[in-house]
Amino acid sequence: MEVFLDSLINKNGYKVVLEGLRNTLIIALLGLIIGIIIGTFIAITKVVPKEKLIWKILDKISSVYVAFFRGTPLVVQLLIMYYVVPFVLGINLNNLLVGILVFGMNSGAYISEIMRAGILSVDHGQMEAGRSLGLNYRQTMFKIILPQAVKNILPTLGNEFITLIKETSIVGYVAIIDLTKAFNSISARNYEYIFSYLTLAAIYLILVLGITLLIRILERRLRASDKR
Repeated sequence: MEVFLDSLINKNGYKVVLEGLRNTLIIALLGLIIGIIIGTFIAITKVVPKEKLIWKILDKISSVYVAFFRGTPLVVQLLIMYYVVPFVLGINLNNLLVGILVFGMNSGAYISEIMRAGILSVDHGQMEAGRSLGLNYRQTMFKIILPQAVKNILPTLGNEFITLIKETSIVGYVAIIDLTKAFNSISARNYEYIFSYLTLAAIYLILVLGITLLIRILERRLRASDKR
């Protein structure tokens, strides 16, 4: 225990931990935002009437996208984005950017199904009511349907954020300092693996409990606004 605390405090191990915590939160939060944007777009392509050819094409592309990101391991997607994509395109990608993009695109595939279920859970009469008021399909979707859908799926989106937080533990494969890699580096110096990993687990637990609490508070406020 003393050796671990010495490495953490006196030998500046806490600086690595803070960097890892920052990267973990950045990747998870921005990944969730990107995932919501992508997922919402894909969900709309799934539920919109296929009267135009463009929507049929987008629906097929979305199906391939979802199949790929749900059908391959996240770590494989991370390695492809880090090693293959820069080689093929002839560009350099920042490590942190790679993590954000991959987590966002992967999350988008899962959120698309969550969002689609949320849209379908809204009574069809809401769409008819919006159209009867003179709104077109796009206006009705964004002003009436989606806000209600988001309320319905808020707990599930919270779970997705928690999943992203925990899955960031694999970004060390592409040389990103996250919480797990930070504590691995501390353990490698002093071989105090027990206290190091127990502390790591405690930090993840605190993060998850904090997010869960925030989601519950937001849910209560949304329910209160509905009653008013």
